[in-house]
Amino acid sequence: MDLKNKVVVITGASRGLGKSLARILFNEKAKVIISARSKKELVAACKETGAISFAGDVTKENDLKKLANFAIKKYGRIDIWINNAGIVLPHQEIEKINPKLAHHVFEVNFFGTFYGSREAMKIMKKQKRGTIINIGSISSLVGRPLSSIYASSKWAVRGFTESLRLALEPENISVIAVHPSGFQTTIFGKFKPVGYDDWMKTEYVADRIVRNLKLKKPKTEITINKK
Repeated sequence: MDLKNKVVVITGASRGLGKSLARILFNEKAKVIISARSKKELVAACKETGAISFAGDVTKENDLKKLANFAIKKYGRIDIWINNAGIVLPHQEIEKINPKLAHHVFEVNFFGTFYGSREAMKIMKKQKRGTIINIGSISSLVGRPLSSIYASSKWAVRGFTESLRLALEPENISVIAVHPSGFQTTIFGKFKPVGYDDWMKTEYVADRIVRNLKLKKPKTEITINKK
């Protein structure tokens, strides 16, 4: 895919992987719109990446409707929508997990992807083309005893992504699932897992995602591991 002038929307992109994706895609001459909750962080990210921004919360369906409408008013179409926003809980035993926090992980990781995909597909169906990318995790492929809620949310994302792909195949809309292994994202805050310092850089993960997009026929499932 030639990324020049492609209109790309990225959620959760004020930092981490989303910001790295925005930077690389902008350098490929794409028209990039980044979104996150913090307007202050978005301003800083735009200066670093060259993207434009629209503040919104992926747990609020109406915010994602506004984000999609913003992209249409600005550029007239959406070629690529990347559901990147995600959060984790600190590693802990299942019986110690706070249910309210567990619900919030699903609100961000699963429902954020669900809401974003629905808004993107509405527009892409009218266009009769487009690409949706859902950022999953290798935690969506295996169980994680100390990260059960995060893993479960990503399993839900994987199931939804596979279902979405089948639903949109007749519409000429590609749905790509990305399963990275551990990378140095800011979502861990001060609760960094063991081995974090040896994990992949966000720039490496972003580069692999963009390389796949640039293929004549991008793969619909990619797993990204350390070199």
